[in-house]
Amino acid sequence: MDTIDRKAAIAAYKERKTPAGIFAVRCSATGQVWVGRSRHLDTQQNGLWFTLRLGSGMNRSLQAAWNACGEAAFTFEELERLPEETLAYVLQATLKERLVHWKAELDAALI
Repeated sequence: MDTIDRKAAIAAYKERKTPAGIFAVRCSATGQVWVGRSRHLDTQQNGLWFTLRLGSGMNRSLQAAWNACGEAAFTFEELERLPEETLAYVLQATLKERLVHWKAELDAALI
């Protein structure tokens, strides 16, 4: 890869849009559901699974269920993706509002 191609690739990476939204983690063994919000939905599962495998999950009930049931019992589900046009200063408030909605809708715990 020459210098021009490399610079173009770096510029394209910096300009890419990352999807924000609400996700759910479900345990098929216990029926428990946890919901969370993320500014990077496309990479959220990878990061969450990594912390749970290490035993350092931020949510104690989720970590306890993970330890008891194992990784195979868990699924990650994207519940809602916000439009890419959502302005940065409105993003956090919108995510918080939609998180409250999905928490009530699914009778879930928060991550």
